[in-house]
Amino acid sequence: MPIRILPEQLIHQIAAGEVVERPASVIKELIENSIDAGATRVDVDIEEGGVRLIRVRDNGGGIEREELALALSRHATSKITTIDDLERVATLGFRGEALPSIASVSRMRLTSRAAGSDTAYAVSADNGVLSPVEPAPHPPGTTVEVRDLFFNVPARRKFLRAERTEAQHIARAIERLALSSFKTAFSLTVGKKLVAEYPAAHSQIERERRVAQIVGDEFMANALFVEHDSAGCRLTGWLCQPTYARAQPDLQHFYLNGRTLRDRVIASAIRLGYRDVIFGGRHPAYVLFIEIDPTQVDVNAHPAKLEVRFRDGRHVHDFLFRTVERVLRDTYAGASTPAPAPASIDTFMPTTTPAGTWPSRGPQYAVSNRSFGSQSSLGLRVAEPPVAAFAPAVDPLPQAAISTETPPLGFALAQLHGVYILSQAPDGLILVDMHAAHERTTYERMKAALGDGALASQPLLTPLAISVSQAEADVLEEHAAMLSTAGLEIERTGPSGVQVRAIPAFLKASHVDELVQRVGADLVANGATRGIEEALNEVLGTIACHGAVRAHRNLTIPEMNALLREMERTVRSDQCNHGRPTWTYVSMGDLDRMFLRGR
Repeated sequence: MPIRILPEQLIHQIAAGEVVERPASVIKELIENSIDAGATRVDVDIEEGGVRLIRVRDNGGGIEREELALALSRHATSKITTIDDLERVATLGFRGEALPSIASVSRMRLTSRAAGSDTAYAVSADNGVLSPVEPAPHPPGTTVEVRDLFFNVPARRKFLRAERTEAQHIARAIERLALSSFKTAFSLTVGKKLVAEYPAAHSQIERERRVAQIVGDEFMANALFVEHDSAGCRLTGWLCQPTYARAQPDLQHFYLNGRTLRDRVIASAIRLGYRDVIFGGRHPAYVLFIEIDPTQVDVNAHPAKLEVRFRDGRHVHDFLFRTVERVLRDTYAGASTPAPAPASIDTFMPTTTPAGTWPSRGPQYAVSNRSFGSQSSLGLRVAEPPVAAFAPAVDPLPQAAISTETPPLGFALAQLHGVYILSQAPDGLILVDMHAAHERTTYERMKAALGDGALASQPLLTPLAISVSQAEADVLEEHAAMLSTAGLEIERTGPSGVQVRAIPAFLKASHVDELVQRVGADLVANGATRGIEEALNEVLGTIACHGAVRAHRNLTIPEMNALLREMERTVRSDQCNHGRPTWTYVSMGDLDRMFLRGR
């Protein structure tokens, strides 16, 4: 077949395949044009899932009469004129492809009244053929009507889904745009029925109301507001706490200079910020906006403009990672202001809350003086017999010395099955997973101490020989210096054997073989692809897990209270190192409903 130039209409239809995937992509392109035109209100009407009719009306700056026909010409735009403009694009659209591409696969009518003009004008396009420009009634702004989408491209039309499905895609597209343009009001009407309306949001409360309207009240109830500037980057928005992690990445909205963005650098940085507070296989939820100098971003990298190229991707990655990590660092139990990181590596001991005193942050707190003789058979153990079941196990302070403030995690009452701590808090009950909580507090202490130098180690009287796989022996030998800074001194003794000469000072000598084997397995699986800091944190997490108090160990009331107070001072103490929650709260209202009290 000879080489030949394609007809102009076929060229437009081929280009439309990159821009116009379905009705939702048409609406996205048209609304972005409205936002670029300064519109403060955009109304969308659709029929039959957008296939029969799409109408987008705005109150923006409008288009002059002599430019209407030109607006439907390929590569005609008011947003860039030179290559320098392309390198600092600050608008959502810039290529001049959307309108002619849509016109080539539909019957379109474009009506507009420019700002300051007394008359509106309209132009129509049927299968890419333009009509003469003519006067038309219209308020200031622009209306684009798209009818019979893909009527001349039947193969593309066959790929469309059911009317309901296409309408849902349109609703999601408008939601994403509404999240990025708070100052613009939006509405969606489906078959003459108003199904969504988003008033303009100017204040912080109005923005939060719009976010809750789109992603749900539960999202906002678990969200942490972010606002941080550093080195030419500004990040604002909402990050959800790790306990609100999702099974799917369905609540992840990220915007770069107002543009919806899907980028692996961004996703990796945010995921890394959640690295040791989110449960494996779960996904964080967020609505975030980053502002960067447009000259540092190449937005002309994807047909749908969903991906970009950063001039300095590493800088953006580090900025996002550090910001997310810093925000999540302050999610410790009962926190209202950031707490200092613990400075030493010790298991919690009764000396933290000495016998004969109460923790300094709260008063003596007792529920009842009555005793339950059958508690031990139920697994509910009070540590200091023969004191009554729910009475304090330490001597009370003089009345004048008792504070009226109750600590956020309350005071320990008992231990359930050697696994959970029961604590009475203001207006409710708190349950704490003691192993998960101690694992987190130990891990954070280790990281804080490591910042001041290598962790203290304890030499073994007799080096411990351990048999491992050859791959594990290789990686343990390769990372010996890094492991030494974590207090774990390991020396290779053969093809599949290592010798442990020292362990972290706070760690007991039991189960060292399990610890070394797990560290080796983790390094084999991940060490080669991670940085030193991340690999070291993984090792510290493993050590903390092995050093934490184990299930079925009986704790005294002072030990339980000491752990609760430690959690209140430890960053990220809402989750263990693997992302599991460390505590939960049951209110008196929940308990009353459970037992039908007051009914």
